[in-house]
Amino acid sequence: MAASRYNLTKFKGKIIAIDGPAGSGKSTTARLVAARLGYRYLDTGAMYRALTWFALKHGVFPSDATRLTALAQKLAIEFETHEDVNRVLVNGEDVTTRIRSAEVTRHVSEVSAHRGVREAMVVKQRELGRDGSIVAEGRDTTTVVFPDAHLKVYLDASIRERAQRRLIDLAGMGVAATIEEQIADIERRDAYDSQRQHSPLTRARDAHIVDTSNQTIDQQVEQVLVLFKAVLK
Repeated sequence: MAASRYNLTKFKGKIIAIDGPAGSGKSTTARLVAARLGYRYLDTGAMYRALTWFALKHGVFPSDATRLTALAQKLAIEFETHEDVNRVLVNGEDVTTRIRSAEVTRHVSEVSAHRGVREAMVVKQRELGRDGSIVAEGRDTTTVVFPDAHLKVYLDASIRERAQRRLIDLAGMGVAATIEEQIADIERRDAYDSQRQHSPLTRARDAHIVDTSNQTIDQQVEQVLVLFKAVLK
């Protein structure tokens, strides 16, 4: 039986911001919370992936801050939701699957570390969330993009659990990998994201920390909804 949606009378126009490292369950949790509330879902990480995909396709190096910033400012990135499936469009082209490739994953942290890139993306993200009724997730949504969000959540999980989840995702795309490879990749991404100079991944002081290591997706979603109802009382 499908979960019921909430009455939006007191929830309308609010912002939920969810941060956390790769594999913590942000994307799925945020998408399902948005569906339960009738909110829009904003995957900020997908925006950086879209830029990375476009840059690699057109021969722009991940280290080229100037060209990447110019691309970030001009690139049209849109989201379309059909039956709870979030589609990512770049200049009108559906790139939902392509931005999840191993190549994009290898380079997205470097691309997203450039100050100009992040500034351009934050402008786009705030515009998308201007009217509220949105669940946004990423690395800096609670600290930089929406510092005044009505609910801030930091999802976390053990590295091994996060690596196992990544293996499942890759298997679904027909990509073979080992748990050791994924642990090493996640450790690399964690270091890059938390140590970068501009908008590093950090826990906002007023964020609710949720450890998802031993939780099902349904439990994660319910915990976020309970927290949301509590902060609006």
